[in-house]
Amino acid sequence: MYTPLPARLRPETLDDMLGQRHLLGEGKPLRNIIESGNIPNMIFYGPAGIGKTTLAQIIAKQTDKTLYKLNATTANTDNIKEVIQQIGALGNDRGIILYLDEMQYFTKKQQQILLEFIENGSITLIASTSENPYFYIYGAIISRCTVFEFRPLEKADLEIAVERGFQAMKEPQIALSVEDGVIPHIASTCGGDVRKALNTVEVLCSRKPGQRSVQVTLEAAQEVSKKSSMRYDRDGDSHYDILSAFQKSIRGSDPDAAVHYLARLVLAEDLPSICRRLLVIAAEDIGLAYPQAISVVKSCVDSALQLGFPEARIPLAEAVLLLATAPKSNSAVCAIDEAMEKIRTSGGGEIPAHLKDGHYGGAKKMEHGVGYQYPHAYPGHYVTQQYLPDELKQDKYYRYGENKTEQAAKKYWDLIKGEGK
Repeated sequence: MYTPLPARLRPETLDDMLGQRHLLGEGKPLRNIIESGNIPNMIFYGPAGIGKTTLAQIIAKQTDKTLYKLNATTANTDNIKEVIQQIGALGNDRGIILYLDEMQYFTKKQQQILLEFIENGSITLIASTSENPYFYIYGAIISRCTVFEFRPLEKADLEIAVERGFQAMKEPQIALSVEDGVIPHIASTCGGDVRKALNTVEVLCSRKPGQRSVQVTLEAAQEVSKKSSMRYDRDGDSHYDILSAFQKSIRGSDPDAAVHYLARLVLAEDLPSICRRLLVIAAEDIGLAYPQAISVVKSCVDSALQLGFPEARIPLAEAVLLLATAPKSNSAVCAIDEAMEKIRTSGGGEIPAHLKDGHYGGAKKMEHGVGYQYPHAYPGHYVTQQYLPDELKQDKYYRYGENKTEQAAKKYWDLIKGEGK
């Protein structure tokens, strides 16, 4: 029976595992737990192809427990109950480990079925998920588990895996040659996914019946691995992680990082998310330091939406570089957020009578609009009068940013308001 290369090379001991040194290195927390033999309920969180299932199998083998595997995308309540029925069965006297892959796809009710049994230790749950467990897994399960975050493999570890893969693909009497640069290229373009890397190796080593030699070229590797480094799911964590890094890079005035994350979003062809985020950044992070930025960005966004990919990347890059290199101010977002919070916590207060609408019959009888001073009738178009409700009249929400534009405005209004007193 055919066995895929990743399955043939699946590690069998902790020392065979590649990557995850922050968890499995000597003295690290997860390794200490495994070596103690006292396995708690755990959740393995991280992208596909980085060793979560493999580690669960190693744990079961090392602790001599019976391993049952379910995938939440296909399993149902009856499958869970079948595992529960195995508690205490012959051969399970050392205990049961239930490995539940992609647990985020189980409903709350399905997850609740497990609570009693993981609570009393009848079953040790090892759940895996590629989505943030704090968003997708029932809180009562989370509170009974230890969450470990797995990371994509680094290039050095992937090169070892790819080298092992080519060695495993060698056959007697078949000449296999691998061009220089192939191994590092595969390691660089598989997105930290060892399974994807080994699948690429297997594809590159495929041959026709009777063929006596295989030459793996860099050109072939580049063709096979096109776009394979992308980890992007518009409804998943990677979507929000990239957008978060994108905005933070622009906010941090790093044009190179900003363009890098833009490129990832462009390759994923996620035009709506890019456009929306750029408009947010122009208002939130550049703000009054360069008020015209939002108009320029809006023009770039409109152009991108009209052009579509691939040409849309050009105005988008212009907008990103403009924002990354522009002066920064968050005074506007701070002001509105502080004002909203005050209203939420203290209420809005009564609008001063002189500011209320006086353009209707009977308004003057209620003194609505009475006493209002029209600023344009005064020098500098300013006159001192109260605008905030009485209980909030001392509040200050807007604080001028330390940038040229806002400081110029401050200087102007300090002068005008000083004369208008």
